[in-house]
Amino acid sequence: MMRTPNAVFFLMISSLPVAAAMGQAPAAKPPAPAVASPAAQGQAAQGQAAPAVASPAGPGSALQPAIVAVQETIATVKVEKWKRGSVRDEAGDHIGVLLRDLRDTMPPLITAADAAPNAVSAQLPLSRNVDAVYDILLSVVEAARVSGPPAQVTDLDQALRSLNTARVTFDEHLQQLSEVAEKQITDLQATVKAQAAVKCPVLPPPVVPVCPAPPPVKKPVHRKPKPPAATTPGTTTPGTTVAPVKPSN
Repeated sequence: MMRTPNAVFFLMISSLPVAAAMGQAPAAKPPAPAVASPAAQGQAAQGQAAPAVASPAGPGSALQPAIVAVQETIATVKVEKWKRGSVRDEAGDHIGVLLRDLRDTMPPLITAADAAPNAVSAQLPLSRNVDAVYDILLSVVEAARVSGPPAQVTDLDQALRSLNTARVTFDEHLQQLSEVAEKQITDLQATVKAQAAVKCPVLPPPVVPVCPAPPPVKKPVHRKPKPPAATTPGTTTPGTTVAPVKPSN
């Protein structure tokens, strides 16, 4: 009768580590929501459905969340609730310009910047366009402070601050690229100058072997033959025969 309680007790003890491990296991974090591209946000502002697209990994990814926030904010601004006047009319025109720029102009500039993250020439157009968007948005914020309701002023001011922070970060990236490019040019110029200053050693002229002069040719000496020795009549030279002298008549 005691075996059953002991078995139950053993099972309870053996299951404690598993339960403790399950209690200590951290909860899985939900995946971060994908940030929609400016083009997709522009379509959403116009009532068109667009799938969420993850932000690209590049310099434009630092700007895109702020740009999306600006686009969403100005898309919800209702200028008809502002005070009537030229300030409201001008702000409405500026909001239309911003929506068109963020929908049509900004996405290809971000794509080009992300495609060449180390090229200053690919970052400059995006930087100039962001500066232009910031200036126009600033004018809208100032107009909202004059004619708009406080709630819209707060939203626009927050979007302006977000864009300015992203703009400063992008400008720092562009500054770093410029410094790297300048250093590369400086190092290349120094290398070229150093190579030009190196003079090759002057080699001595090749040694031409000097051949000894040939000995002078001795001309053969031609000796003149000695004239025969003169003989007196009646004397003979040994070994010679004297012809008899014929008597004269």
